[in-house]
Amino acid sequence: MNVLNLFRKWFCRNEKACAEPNPPIMKYLIAGLGNIGDEYAGTRHNIGFCVADQLAKDINATFEDKRYGFVAKGRVKNAELVILKPSTYMNLSGNAVRYWLQKERIEPQRLLVICDDLSLPLGKLRMRPAGSDGGHNGLKHIAQTIGTEQYARLKFGIGNDFPRGAQIDYVLGAFTDEERSVAEERVKVAAQAAKSFCLAGIGITMNQFNRK
Repeated sequence: MNVLNLFRKWFCRNEKACAEPNPPIMKYLIAGLGNIGDEYAGTRHNIGFCVADQLAKDINATFEDKRYGFVAKGRVKNAELVILKPSTYMNLSGNAVRYWLQKERIEPQRLLVICDDLSLPLGKLRMRPAGSDGGHNGLKHIAQTIGTEQYARLKFGIGNDFPRGAQIDYVLGAFTDEERSVAEERVKVAAQAAKSFCLAGIGITMNQFNRK
């Protein structure tokens, strides 16, 4: 019997007093980017909203119309999740992210932004701990507004199968039926990656999901 066990045997009065301390509750802001309005529903640019919806569904959380966005709150083990779908439109996403970081007293190190990415094949996921905006206006405005690029982002590939000059129409267009079936399955995986970010950390999550 080691010294620790002897101590527990002689000095612990009851099981509760000797129980291992519970891990602290950590709060995270998960922001899925997109544009509000029926005309944008189901478009490639709104894939961040789709992942946020799936994540909320997975943790049995319900969105409410709040300031600067729709917000759902829930808990997974020792992680408290604040899921945000900004209502500011994509190019002003930083206003919503900054507000909810401040309101919930969450540091940028516990922020995960989910967005579409033209440079990745459809459904490919790539999580990074920080980095440039890569030409994405939502990421650009978030960095400008919160004052740092040191925040995690989960990029969801939407492909780039469009002719020259048609990028805007492609990004703001709806998935084809074939693309949608792929995207819907990968949205489920992206939601799992967001949970893993909160529970296991970004290093383990990148190793696990960036390869899928």
